Amino acid sequence: MSTQNSLFQSDDLLIEVFTEELPPKSLRRLGDAFKDGIFTALKTAGLAGENSVAIGYATPRRLAVQITNVLSQAPDHPVREKLLPVSIAFDANGQPTPPLLKKLGSLGYADIDIAALEKSGEGKNEALYLNVIAKGAALEQTAQQALEHTLSKLPIAKMMHYQVLQKNGGLADVEFARPAHRILALHGKNTLNINALGIEANNQTEGHRFLAPGVISITTADQYESDLTNKAKVLPSFNKRREYIEAALLKAAGSDLVLMPDSLLDEVTALVEWPAIYECHFDQEFLEVPQECLILTMQTNQKYFALTDQQGKLRNRFLIVSNIETNKPEAIISGNERVVRPRLSDARFFFQQDQKRPLASRVADLGKVVYHNQLGNQLDRTKRVQGIAIGVAKALSANEALAGRAAEIAKTDLLTDMVGEFPELQGIMGRYYATHDGEHVEVAAACGEHYMPRFAGDELPQTQTGTILAIADKLETLVGIWGVGLAPTGDKDPYALRRHALGICRLLLEKNLALSLPDLIDLARKQFPQKEVQEKAKAEDIYAFIIDRLRAYLRDQSVAGKPFTTEEIDAVLSQSPSHINDLLDRLTALREFNALTEAAQLAAANKRISNILKKTTTPIPTSCASKLLQAPAEATLYQALESISPSLTAAFEKRQYVEFLKALVALSGPIDQFFADVMVMDPNPELRDNRLALLQQLHQKMNLIADLGKLA
Repeated sequence: MSTQNSLFQSDDLLIEVFTEELPPKSLRRLGDAFKDGIFTALKTAGLAGENSVAIGYATPRRLAVQITNVLSQAPDHPVREKLLPVSIAFDANGQPTPPLLKKLGSLGYADIDIAALEKSGEGKNEALYLNVIAKGAALEQTAQQALEHTLSKLPIAKMMHYQVLQKNGGLADVEFARPAHRILALHGKNTLNINALGIEANNQTEGHRFLAPGVISITTADQYESDLTNKAKVLPSFNKRREYIEAALLKAAGSDLVLMPDSLLDEVTALVEWPAIYECHFDQEFLEVPQECLILTMQTNQKYFALTDQQGKLRNRFLIVSNIETNKPEAIISGNERVVRPRLSDARFFFQQDQKRPLASRVADLGKVVYHNQLGNQLDRTKRVQGIAIGVAKALSANEALAGRAAEIAKTDLLTDMVGEFPELQGIMGRYYATHDGEHVEVAAACGEHYMPRFAGDELPQTQTGTILAIADKLETLVGIWGVGLAPTGDKDPYALRRHALGICRLLLEKNLALSLPDLIDLARKQFPQKEVQEKAKAEDIYAFIIDRLRAYLRDQSVAGKPFTTEEIDAVLSQSPSHINDLLDRLTALREFNALTEAAQLAAANKRISNILKKTTTPIPTSCASKLLQAPAEATLYQALESISPSLTAAFEKRQYVEFLKALVALSGPIDQFFADVMVMDPNPELRDNRLALLQQLHQKMNLIADLGKLA
């Protein structure tokens, strides 16, 4: 609805680009970018205000945006712009210099009265300023510029080049994602005189290709969505169309579960303008094939939605989203059932053929598959992973034979026909084939589990052998790729080393594996005979990289809904722990310790002790001699430390970290009295060294759990 705002008309603005079918996997991003580009340009120009709302539309054949409360002319506004320093703007005679005249000309004020320019500042800082009332932007001109700029910046992976017939009979060369046929541009009821992609704008668009073919006219901008829905059989909003499809799928599934990955929902939404859901079936005999194969076949090749029962077992019925709504869908249903049959037959054929050859017989063929030109082939890599896995199993007193066997065959499913057709099934098919070959249940499980966790929040392996192989596989990748000079830099991490490092952290921490991280890195490094790997894959660098990933992981953890603080995390990580499996216990204990009234004093004292010890340049005795304790305060502190040391040691060994830290409270008073009464750096070197030894013993005990000084 039009309103009068001073002299400026405010109304809804609508711009649509109507094309051939756009790339479905990009449609959501294209729609968002089109909406945001136009809206941002209008807001910058002052034509859209704080109360304006942009609504984006995207269908297979159109990108559009509707913006509320858009002015036909932006209000005039004052402009104050710094031009040049006065010393440069005028010559010795006070006349304007060429740089000043050039600057004014570039701003469109070549004819302005020089005397009207403002001088501001003093001395060398005195500058010349332009103060004018600038005319507000006009909608048509701004919309033209916004449309051209937005179309040129859309995230289009590959452009199409084509020609458009002009009014004069000539041909214009155009490039866009797909050939465009119409531009619709309305401000309220008024058509804007703009153009793009060789096409003049008007108030017309087209409806559904089959259900409402032909041209329809949009009377006013705010009627766009309702006109397309009611007259043209088009649901223009991507989000509303997606929500409709999701609800319709759930309804059609009935008591079954429908598998709806977001990527598939987005792609199907981008393929239809008027969605209709139909139920189809495939032959029951195909259910003999692993359901992951069937599901992936239906989703990837046909864009179908598979159904399972409540226990997750695949059903032989599936749902399709059609762009045709009809009361007689038999032809659509039978056509899709006919199309899916050869796809499922291929999957069954691959599965049957793969089972004719055991995974173990494929191991030698891994030597024909290049892994990395500096790291050899997949067989070389398998042997390295095998060495690491056996070493990890030994450290855990686990079954070394199972770990070695799992490492030997885990990658062989990469050579099968099924994984060749569907790489996403690697590991999954390995488990099926290993089970068929009669491999040990843990070996078969490890074939799939060694990829876990695949992403943040993914589940971890359930078996011990799978856990061992997952650690070995990730360590080999991390050390090897790092060793050929491909450590992550900035946002670049083509081999996902950050994900591998985080996976190692999660496996050690969440599985509570008491394995030394430096020892694991060293074990992995020993598997590489290449000199350059040994030189570049420095253990300390890889350790620091893994700890950095661990730091990020710990920031996402919490106690009673309260995340751990940076200071708490620094306190446990600053000591470069070799074992990380108990870090969450340490952090939880530190949180409880921090709540004690004595915590702040102990943290400050610990920091003071750290500073004293750091400044000491001479060797400190390994133990404190009680006979050299002269001052009562130092004797008291020594006795207090000796008194609680056995309980501290027992609590630490039992991982009773809360009790350990609470026991330190007994030292609070003696430490305070020590620093009040005792001069540590006594002129007598024997007394000084003994006091430093006492502080060193105290420091070592206090920081067994974490560096308490980091809390100060």
